[in-house]
Parts: sequence; C-alpha cells; structure tokens
Amino acid sequence: MAPADAWRRTAALWAPLLGASILAGCDLAPAYSPPTLTIPTGYKETGPWTQASPRDGLPRGAWWAAFGDPTLDALEARVDTSNPTLAAALAAFDQARALAAQARASTLPTVIATASPAYNRQSANRPLRGANEPNEYGADTLGAQVDYEFDFWGRIRNLVAAGEADAQATAADLATARLSLHAELADDYLQLRGLDAQSRLLINTVAAYQRALTLTQIRHTGGVASGLDVDRAAAQLSSAKAQISDVAAQRALFEHAIASLTGQPASSFSIPPAADQGVIPAIPIGLPSDLIQRRPDVAAAERRAFAANRQIGVARAAFFPTISLDALGGFQNTGEPDLLTAPNTYWTIGPQLALTVFDAGRRHAVVAASRAAFLLASADYRATVLAAFQQVEDQLALGKRLSDEARDEADAVHSSQATTNLSMIRYREGATNYLDVVTAQTAELQAEQTALVLQTRRQAAAVDLVRALGGGWTVTELPSLAQAAKLNPGAAEAVR
Repeated sequence: MAPADAWRRTAALWAPLLGASILAGCDLAPAYSPPTLTIPTGYKETGPWTQASPRDGLPRGAWWAAFGDPTLDALEARVDTSNPTLAAALAAFDQARALAAQARASTLPTVIATASPAYNRQSANRPLRGANEPNEYGADTLGAQVDYEFDFWGRIRNLVAAGEADAQATAADLATARLSLHAELADDYLQLRGLDAQSRLLINTVAAYQRALTLTQIRHTGGVASGLDVDRAAAQLSSAKAQISDVAAQRALFEHAIASLTGQPASSFSIPPAADQGVIPAIPIGLPSDLIQRRPDVAAAERRAFAANRQIGVARAAFFPTISLDALGGFQNTGEPDLLTAPNTYWTIGPQLALTVFDAGRRHAVVAASRAAFLLASADYRATVLAAFQQVEDQLALGKRLSDEARDEADAVHSSQATTNLSMIRYREGATNYLDVVTAQTAELQAEQTALVLQTRRQAAAVDLVRALGGGWTVTELPSLAQAAKLNPGAAEAVR
C-alpha cells in the first residue's frame, strides 16, 4: 500500500472519532453544589465586649499583634520558619500539588523515544530460519512512540479536577495547621505571663507575710501575743513560699512547650519574666455567614466533598470503552551507516479500544463506594461547619461570662484588701487575735490569685475565639486550580 493511501485510510478511520471527541465532552460526575446548612443570621452569645464590625478588623496573618506584646510577636515569627509540624504540613501540600500535576499530565499525549543499536547472532538451527539468512547481523533502530487517550467520558478530566481539589484541601490543611500552632503558642505564652504575674504577687505576699511574722514575734517577745499567733504567721509565710515553687514549676513546663513550638531545644531556651500580663483585645466577630469563608478547615472539608463528587464520574466512566491512539515510527536497518534514509523508515498507527465485558460486579461496587465516599465527605463538611459555629459560640459565651466574673472579682479584691488592712490595725491595737489576720490574708491572696487567673483565662478565650473565627484567613487565600496543580519543589525547606 502506498504511503498516501495509508494516511488517507488512517484519516478516514479517525475523523469520526476526533469529531465525536470534540463534540461530546461527556462528564459522568453528578452535578455538584456544596452541602447546604441553615446559617444563623447572628451569634447568640454576644456582649458589649465583642466587636461585630468591621469584618476585617482582625490583623490578617499576624493576628497575635492585637495583644501588643513584642516578645510574643518575635516568638510567633519563629513558628513559620522553624516548627517541624508546620514543615510536615507544607511537605504534604507539596505532595498534593505534585499528584495534581501528575493527573493533569494525562490530558496530553505521552511521547517515548527509543534507540536500540544491536549486533546479533542467530542459531543455525533456529526454527523456520531462511536458507539465505546470515548467522550474524546488525539491527539498529531509532524511533518514537506516541500514546494518547481520548477522554470521551470525562474520566481524565474528573481525575484532574479531583486531584486539584485535593491539593486545595491540603492547602487549607496547611492554613489550619499554621493557625493551630500560632494559637497554641499564643495560649502557652499568655499562660506563662499569667504565671509571671502570680509569681510577682506571691513574692510581694511573702514580703508582707514576713513583716507580719516579724511583728508577731516582737509582740510575742513582749508578752502581748501568744506562741499560737507566731506559729500561724510562720505557717502562712511557708505556705506562700511553697506556692512560689509550684508556680515556677508550672512556668517551666510552658517555657519548654514554647521552645518546641518555635523549633528550639528546651535545654537552651528561656524567656525572661515580665511584669506586664498584657491586654485583652476586642475581637471583631463579623457575621455567621462569613464564618464559612474564614475557616480553613471548612474550606478543606468542602474541597474534599468536591473531589469525592468527581471520583463518582471516574468510577462511572469504567462502564464505557477506553479509546486511545497509538503511533509508532522511526528508522531501522541492519547496521549500515545510512540509518536515517527513507528506505529505512517504518511506522504504524491505529486506534485501540478496550472495554471490560465481565468483572463480577466490581465496577458497580466501585461506583457504590464512590457515592458513599461523597456522602461521607458531605457529612464531614456539615459536621465541620456545625463545630465551627459551636466553637465560636463557646468562646463568645466564655468571654462574656469571664468578663462579668472578672468585674465581680475585682470588687472582691478591693474588699479583701480593705479587710486585711483593718484586721492588721486591730491586731496591732490588741483588739483581735492573729487568726482574724490569717483569715483576711488568706482571703485576699485567693481573691488576687483568682483575678490573675481570670485575666489569663480571658486572654486564652480571645485566642480561642481568633482560632474559631479562622485567624483572619479567607477562602481567597486558597490557590486556584491552576496554581494547585503547579509543582513547587523544595517549598517545605522554608520551614526546616
């Protein structure tokens, strides 16, 4: 057959297939829309201490700057550069993007070049050997092979879409990990500063108790006070000293935790004590409808539901034939130097069609499993959204109640201080015994310690509210489908 006739035959064979491929564009995945939930119009647990607007009032990215602590800012900066957990999340994102790029590569033809210079000897007694065939001969081959699958049923397109959606979900996972680590560091740091405040209170309390013990000993020497008063004053002093040691032990644990979060050995890391416990920032909460756009874990759950939806199309495509075009061509001779000449050319081109005729229900089972996976992902999405609203309401309620409690506790501190002062005056004047002083001092210390704990708890509630609101993150920070498919080799090295 002449080459021209061969090409005309091939063109006539493939023209209908190519036309059908262009016109069909069939997609066997079900139509997708994000799982729906009833979104409340407003948050229930709000109060005068919260800000409903502006929507973007929270510092984007560096939300911890709202606490106004330069040391905290410096520590938070180390998380992005040195935390190994974040490095692992970033590596997982790189892996997901590589897999998305791998899926996208299937939309283009695969080209394989081959070269085979060989020298052969065949057996003199080879079956069916021709009489004039030489014992030894060369066989040089230089060629190329092209394979391309026509995506009539959308199998490859759905694989690509699922891979890109998975990459987007992993990007949201990375944002969730970053938010969680920054929030954990902020919480540990604020707890540490709360313990610094308690340590300072206890040191001042020990000094006051020491003066009271000295006064009691003087009065005992003068025969005014009993030995029972001296013992009570000494016990009060020793108890306060013991609490200093307990606070120091707790502080050490938080300091060690901060060291690990910032990627440093605990043995060589320390944070100097500070006198200021810090502020309680007002966190802008926005509207409930904004929360869906501001939580990276919600975005990740939605992207995984979309990917599961695309996998249904992949599974359904298995019921239809796979049609591909294979072409092979090149040059071949028996070892002469003029390999690249027209007489040495060879080629073959033609379609391949493959269809599974019987698989004992395997494809039906795969479709059923993919549908169940989509229902599972949709349920996970709804559960994640519900948990997000619960977490916001939890922190709003906690912040509001702690604010009321802190105000009442401040009144208790003021009253207990007045009681202690009055009891000491009455004790010096001999109007009461030292038991009243001990009782008043104990009540004052407990009230002041509770006030400091409440300050720390209110700061922790602010951190958890930021975490519940997404930390200033929005879905606009998700990479586009094209960006998600691009490789970024070595990006995880940035945080190693």
